[in-house]
Amino acid sequence: AGFAMLCAGSVRLKNVRNSMLKNLLDACGAALGFFFFGFAFAFGDNGSDSTRNSVIGTSKFASLSPDDHALWVFEFAFASACATIVAGALAERCQMAAYLCYSIFLTGLIYPFVVHTMWSTHGFLSIYSSNPLWGSGAIDFAGSGVVHITGGATALFATIVLGPRRGRFHDAAGAKLDKANLMPGHSVALQVLGTLILWFGWFGFNAGSALTVKSLNESIAALCAATTAISGAAGGVSALVVNLFWVETQTGEATFDIVMLMNGALCGLVAITSGCAVVDPWAAFLIGMMAGLVYISASKLLVRLSIDDAVDAIPVHLAGGIWGMIATGLFSKPANMELVYGDFNHAGWFYTPKDATLLGAQIFAITFIGVTIAFTMLPFFVLLNYLGWLRVDSI
Repeated sequence: AGFAMLCAGSVRLKNVRNSMLKNLLDACGAALGFFFFGFAFAFGDNGSDSTRNSVIGTSKFASLSPDDHALWVFEFAFASACATIVAGALAERCQMAAYLCYSIFLTGLIYPFVVHTMWSTHGFLSIYSSNPLWGSGAIDFAGSGVVHITGGATALFATIVLGPRRGRFHDAAGAKLDKANLMPGHSVALQVLGTLILWFGWFGFNAGSALTVKSLNESIAALCAATTAISGAAGGVSALVVNLFWVETQTGEATFDIVMLMNGALCGLVAITSGCAVVDPWAAFLIGMMAGLVYISASKLLVRLSIDDAVDAIPVHLAGGIWGMIATGLFSKPANMELVYGDFNHAGWFYTPKDATLLGAQIFAITFIGVTIAFTMLPFFVLLNYLGWLRVDSI
């Protein structure tokens, strides 16, 4: 609902109906893809050898045991969120068939592959594995990398292949505009409503992920909720204030931009998602403050590169997710890691300056996800475009 309202408010009035239909179609495609294939690839058993790492799961195809029902519903929500990130970036110019195709392909195969690698007990990047990368594995507690980098990177490649909306960067004759044409959404109220719904839902994602920890402790969920709120607030204020001074230096007039506040808050929420259970509140504040700067920088970079993201999903989710994964490698506190994961070998670089193993694993995970998406989703969108299934007629 949060994504749907945010997208509805961010597009022009004539495109609201299509935007709503495509968001709902994303959820439907994600549910089917994740039921028939995705859950099996992500969390399927690994044969008789329970200690061996594997590339992908090989069981539970369209077959859920009673013990799997709750986990499937929870993980489906993550898969659906990943697919919906892409929908926002492609708004106002993508065909309906393309939405259904990429939703099923992304949530049925590519996203589950990343999940298996990062969250399964058999993934070589998973901290839950008996044989993780460099004896450490990467920490992504609730999905800065698995959900948001995957969705954001997919959105980036899809947007590049799809091209910008008509009139965004070029005039009717095809000549490059001196300044990008702003295409503001028709309803700030819907945008704010979507942001608030998403923020509320983030507590379910982050604090709810504490239920998957073997050593279940209410203090873990409480810390997740606190760091989530702090980082989101810091990201919003940071983006608002920095943009205020930026606009004043450019125009001589200070302006409070509510879109910057909303997207900065969302970027702060994305950034804290990876380390919400292992960083302290003071670190969550720093992560959120930096997330606001990351969002503004990435948003302006997209415009300079003539990449048209209708809702700024790429700066929020891709850039925010990258910063969140790095921040976890910097600020993961040993005591928190022990509470969440039990035995651990490596903590955040801030606490162990002579040991950057965890930070290195985080950067490796970012690279791994990016390369995976580049070699799978980019050719997929190129194929859709070649078949004429991707872009609608100019509107």
